[in-house]
Amino acid sequence: METSSKDSFAEESTLRKRHGVLLHILLAIPLLLGLPIIGAVSIGRPMDYYLEFPPLTAYVLHEGFSWIAFSLLVLFIIAVIVPFIKKILFSTGEAVPMRPFLIRPFPSWGWIAVLACGTFWTLAWTRFECFSLIQSYTFSPIWFSYIVIINALAYARSGNCMLKDRPAYFILLFPLSSMFWWFFEYLNRFVQNWHYIGAENFSSVEYAIFATLCFSTVLPAVLGTYELLETFSDRISSLDNFVKIRFMNTKSVAWIILTLACLGLAGIGRYPDYLFPILWLSPLLIITSLQTLRGEENIFSGITEGRWRKIFLLALAALICGFFWEMWNFYSLPKWAYSVPFVERFKVFEMPLLGYAGYLPFGMECAVIGGLLDFELFKRATGHSPSRKTTGGLK
Repeated sequence: METSSKDSFAEESTLRKRHGVLLHILLAIPLLLGLPIIGAVSIGRPMDYYLEFPPLTAYVLHEGFSWIAFSLLVLFIIAVIVPFIKKILFSTGEAVPMRPFLIRPFPSWGWIAVLACGTFWTLAWTRFECFSLIQSYTFSPIWFSYIVIINALAYARSGNCMLKDRPAYFILLFPLSSMFWWFFEYLNRFVQNWHYIGAENFSSVEYAIFATLCFSTVLPAVLGTYELLETFSDRISSLDNFVKIRFMNTKSVAWIILTLACLGLAGIGRYPDYLFPILWLSPLLIITSLQTLRGEENIFSGITEGRWRKIFLLALAALICGFFWEMWNFYSLPKWAYSVPFVERFKVFEMPLLGYAGYLPFGMECAVIGGLLDFELFKRATGHSPSRKTTGGLK
């Protein structure tokens, strides 16, 4: 009888969580899609600009480079990053014993992915005439290969990876990722921080298919890299006892953050040069605020008790993926290029140096979206479930 009661409670709890996920989506989508239009309408710009597909017309004039803005942003980034580095390097905890880099042989399917990655990378960066018909379509195969490689590394290091342990979740990440990144493409219409070189060579249908395939790799890449980094996470265990920010999960703070995020989105079309960072932060801020207002845990719940390790690993995972995105993009065609106000200088590949800082919160954003699909991953991202053992399928 007691077991039946526990099972019933567990089913109820899971059902409530799923209803909560649906509610978050239903509340977030109108805000994320509708608010940016307000700023666009307020300046009288024709909506045709935002509906052009593929997007080819440049209509946002950006501010030039500013040493003041650049310097202030550098100081802010240093102020955020240095405490984490100091905590990791100068922690006085117990020494962590060395472990083998791999606990089992690198799997054969991983070697196939390495070969595929090298092949498509070569085709992407060269202009062999005999392969000209497929050279424009090499970017997504490179990333499919990368995703398999990092899963193979995680498997060889720990015996676990989402490709083998949670195949349903792994597969569903791809269409979710496409929808996730198409939202950023939508927001970019209001700020035009990046544009695609070579998009004019594609029809609308070709562009939609090609872009959707490329966008489908974002979440599997970032979350797969995060799982791989988790196998090294004992090296930064000191971040599980770091600064405690207790007010983060209060409803009053959630209301303030939600209000500011909504105001930022509403103004992004009117003041793109000043509000463009909200493009990257809005889904993270809005969804986590809604979760807090419903009394649920979110990705920031752990930091109220000083647990920052997962946040750090997610940020690092996105930064690693960001480096590879920018590197593989550099000599590819089609490719993207940036127009970022105030900091458009000191480029690493096509990205201005300070632009890489935008990848740090992006990792948390990926975990939040992935968590809407998989409760177990979401729990581990908050730091409340240290076990790496997972079950297949969705939670």
